[in-house]
Amino acid sequence: MKPCLLEYSERQISDIIVPWGQPSFRGRQILEGLFSGKDFDGMSNLPAALKQRLNAEYTGAPVGIERKFESKDGTVKYLFKLADGELIEGVLMSYKYGKTLCISTQISCRMGCAFCASGADGLKRNLTASEMLGQVVSVNRDDGGGAERAVTNVVLMGSGEPLDNYDNVSKFLERISSPDTINISERNISVSTAGIPDKIISFADDGRRFNLTVSLHAPTDKKRSEIMPVNKAFGIDKVIAAARYYFDKTGRRVIFEYSMIDGFNDFEDDAAALASLLRAMPCHVNLIRLNAVAGKSLSPSRPEAVKAFLSILQNAGISSTLRRILGSDIEGACGQLRRRYKAENLKTEEREYEK
Repeated sequence: MKPCLLEYSERQISDIIVPWGQPSFRGRQILEGLFSGKDFDGMSNLPAALKQRLNAEYTGAPVGIERKFESKDGTVKYLFKLADGELIEGVLMSYKYGKTLCISTQISCRMGCAFCASGADGLKRNLTASEMLGQVVSVNRDDGGGAERAVTNVVLMGSGEPLDNYDNVSKFLERISSPDTINISERNISVSTAGIPDKIISFADDGRRFNLTVSLHAPTDKKRSEIMPVNKAFGIDKVIAAARYYFDKTGRRVIFEYSMIDGFNDFEDDAAALASLLRAMPCHVNLIRLNAVAGKSLSPSRPEAVKAFLSILQNAGISSTLRRILGSDIEGACGQLRRRYKAENLKTEEREYEK
């Protein structure tokens, strides 16, 4: 595959084209064109000879939109096609404060979590920084025309484990938050992980202050290992210790995701154990009624179990809410992404909304 200029800085692009006899300001023009969603041929301010050489040696647009699925709640799931023909998904969700794009960081996933569709095929490969950037650029162009930024927030919560693709994810985060690209604030970018303690610590030591979300989903090693194989390598104590380190280093409150599974992790004893585990730690717990996934036997907790669980956490002083579920009728909710080609027979789930 040809190198993609989307992940290059203005200076790096200028260093490439100046030896070709081009003025250095063309670097800025190319970068602006790329981040507005144009390919080289669409950059009308470039001379034809430069566009021809760029096309011969580099890629400008690594991600294209193959299909879109629109939910009744306004959520849009994108099926993206990469330059090598592989498919990935992203989900655009609308809120009062703006639009959040959930992007993928790998093609499928090696984590093998029991409640998630994304890892069904095992990891195929990591995404490059430019392929992650390309998802944001494609949606900005599709939803905002490229001239205005449609995406205000980004979450790395689609297919893949971001910290399992550490170097590419780090480069993506550096580029997307840079003033010379889309310039999304670190406060508006969240990285979700199944919990790889040494990578969480490295992430904290990098000196950036992105939001960290940890998929916990159980309060004990025994239960967590049953649904998250990664826990057999890194137990809950190590994950929590790394999360505490992240807060101490960055000042960012860690978010813990907890998918509620009927008859498994939704008992009052589980809530009490979770409250004890997180006591005195600056954090927030997002409770999520499990989203149904075809081929998985797990079921979402009953509303009364969720209500009781949430009450126990809040009474124990743990900041917690029930997450609003968006896009489940197009298989765009948490855990449902599986690179679908067709929209037929997509099951509509009853949605629980946060009050």
